[in-house]
Amino acid sequence: MEELFSAYRTFFGKGDALYQIFSPYRICPLGAHVDHQHGLVSGFAFNSGIDFLFSATESGKVEMCSLSFEGLMTFNVRVPMEERQKNWGDYLRGAVWALQQDFSLKSGVKGVVKGSMPIGGLSSSAALLCGFVKAIAKVNHIELDKMQIINYASRAEREYVGLNNGILDQACVVLCENKKLLYLDTKTQEYELIPFGDGNTPLPFRFGIFFSGVTRKLTGTDYNLRVSECKTAAWIVEAYQNKPLKELQSTRLRDVTEEEFEQYADRMPERFAKRARHFYTECDRVTAGVEAWRKGDIKTFGSLIFQSCESSMNNYECGSPELIALYKIMRDVDGVIGGRFSGAGFKGACITLVEPGKEESIRQKVTEQYLKQFPQYKDSFQIFFCDPSDGVDFL
Repeated sequence: MEELFSAYRTFFGKGDALYQIFSPYRICPLGAHVDHQHGLVSGFAFNSGIDFLFSATESGKVEMCSLSFEGLMTFNVRVPMEERQKNWGDYLRGAVWALQQDFSLKSGVKGVVKGSMPIGGLSSSAALLCGFVKAIAKVNHIELDKMQIINYASRAEREYVGLNNGILDQACVVLCENKKLLYLDTKTQEYELIPFGDGNTPLPFRFGIFFSGVTRKLTGTDYNLRVSECKTAAWIVEAYQNKPLKELQSTRLRDVTEEEFEQYADRMPERFAKRARHFYTECDRVTAGVEAWRKGDIKTFGSLIFQSCESSMNNYECGSPELIALYKIMRDVDGVIGGRFSGAGFKGACITLVEPGKEESIRQKVTEQYLKQFPQYKDSFQIFFCDPSDGVDFL
């Protein structure tokens, strides 16, 4: 944190009452690409993320700088948020925009943020949004429960930033508890935090984060197209059943049973059938994974994560050449229990569960094999090992 304090003093001087927030990154072991269809998901927060150091401003002015991205972001919470500026400050403005829908904001903040991993696929956007929603609520004396933080952050990303995602990322950032698996129904928003096995067994894994070296931006990929394809698959089934159709934006695969889908799957274009098949099989994998987790069966849990990635490649059809190669490499490395693409899976990173004590041999083997195929990423390819943590909170 000393780097943040030093940066704060450089930009803003001394004498302010300072607040600190840590907002973690997240891993979704099972439940890939289903939250925007109101599916079942699972997740962990882990001990790497975004640190906030800030103080209140009585004028309503926001002045935030980042040690990870360029530019000092300035605006005022008393003024309606206008068009996006297409920089990292859109997430800050989006958080304020979402809160402005229900609250009259008076106080702003000035401060510094810093991300601890310069990589994609771990939902840094959700960590930034959830942390900033908490910051603005704090200085405006607004009491928010955890689900309200999730929904304001999610609304900001969907309706202001423009990414049509669900609540998985924000839920992991906010709800997770150390050493427990988050199991969430994104339709009902009911969730459970589940200990591993009998709750007394040490976790038999750590997280391995394998960054491909390829940066990505979800609003510039096929992410939103995949969401529309899923909705279209549900629409087709409902049309064949002569059900009253809602607007496409309000249609979800969760509205259609798997049996109903299978009845009409061969009548729809293959691309839509594949997206739906991923949804139904992934929700089944989440259910099976939760059962294995409760039993303390990490081998089955890891195998299901591998199966999730196979479906992401074959049915959801995501994954860059680099990520696919990285996934195939890590599958055959001793000590990797399970793994898949993280986040949307178009560039970014792969996440794995690894056996403690085998981190360095895994690092050596994966690095050697990956850079042999993609030497152009020798300066950006990185591997990190991390552990589960609690969700976003003040320090």
